Amino acid sequence: MNIYLDNAATTPLDPAVFAAITPYLLNHYGNPSALHTYGRQTRQAVEDSRATIAGLLNALPEEIIFTSGGTEADNMAMVSAVVNAKIDHVITTPFEHPAVLQTLRSLIKSHRIAVSYLRHDHLGNLDLDHLHYLLRTNTRNLVSVMHGNNETGNLHDIEKVSAFTAYFGGLFHTDAVQTMGHYFYDLANLPVQFLAASAHKFHGPKGIGFLYARKGTHLSRLIHGGGQEKGLRSGTENVAGIVGLAKALEIAYESLERDRKHIQSLKDRLISRLKETLPEVRFNGNSTNAEKSLYTVLSVNLPYGRSDLIQLLDEQGIAVSGGSACSGGSASHVLTALGVDAESTTIRFSFSKYNTPAEIDRAAETLAALCHLAAA
Repeated sequence: MNIYLDNAATTPLDPAVFAAITPYLLNHYGNPSALHTYGRQTRQAVEDSRATIAGLLNALPEEIIFTSGGTEADNMAMVSAVVNAKIDHVITTPFEHPAVLQTLRSLIKSHRIAVSYLRHDHLGNLDLDHLHYLLRTNTRNLVSVMHGNNETGNLHDIEKVSAFTAYFGGLFHTDAVQTMGHYFYDLANLPVQFLAASAHKFHGPKGIGFLYARKGTHLSRLIHGGGQEKGLRSGTENVAGIVGLAKALEIAYESLERDRKHIQSLKDRLISRLKETLPEVRFNGNSTNAEKSLYTVLSVNLPYGRSDLIQLLDEQGIAVSGGSACSGGSASHVLTALGVDAESTTIRFSFSKYNTPAEIDRAAETLAALCHLAAA
């Protein structure tokens, strides 16, 4: 039995999404910018998909800009805020995705912005008094706080953070790549200017995502050319990907509560099994707190300096990761910021609607056996 428990890296494509995109790979292949019937068909598919996504999020269709994924969306948001809104101070966290942190490093050099990192406790809970102070003592602020962390699963209270930011007249950006399709959003009533999402995190295709940019927000072009996406993102649209993105989000929201209950039960089951078989097990951040963590992610910490545990699990047919799939095997900046012992081993289990209790039991048993061998 092969078991896939790395859904925070990417999820398997939903068969209904595959069925929806297939006609746009085989039959409806016109360029959306073309004026003939073939082009008009695909243009309509793009705009229908944009309207579907906007409707699900309580946004306006013109506020949805299609991108290649969450990384491009985060980059566009950061650059737009600094270049167009004349932001000179960014408030963020040390837990953000490299798409945010590395873009900020570049902007520090090119635009001489100041960046402040929010204080936090040993679990990764943000100090909102510090946020209040930073907003109050600086002007032209952008606050960038991800909704859910891709490594520990920590959830941040973006409703409260965005409300603070709005009160002080700042702009708010959130990386929602891990949470889109798993939580409901009401963007008309959430004071957010920018939100990034990616389809392959909720059973859609890879290579497609979107940036939500509130109406009236001025965006910078990262890609120049033919002027697609109202001049904001040039390049022939990924029609099949866009259709798949909309379909995947539609499916996710139709069954969200049922899937959430199922996945949370799997996470709870794994926590229980690991505590029974590995008394020395610890968990990173708020990973075991159902109110403060993603129900799709469990970050497990073991006191063994065994970097090969993930490989050994893979040899047993169980796919997991040590953290972000984007880290390229380098040390995790998230775990470093939390002060996690560098000599310990972290394994990230991440779940989907397709996982089963039997898979969870086998994963727990296999990990326990490997750990007992390591300790022997």
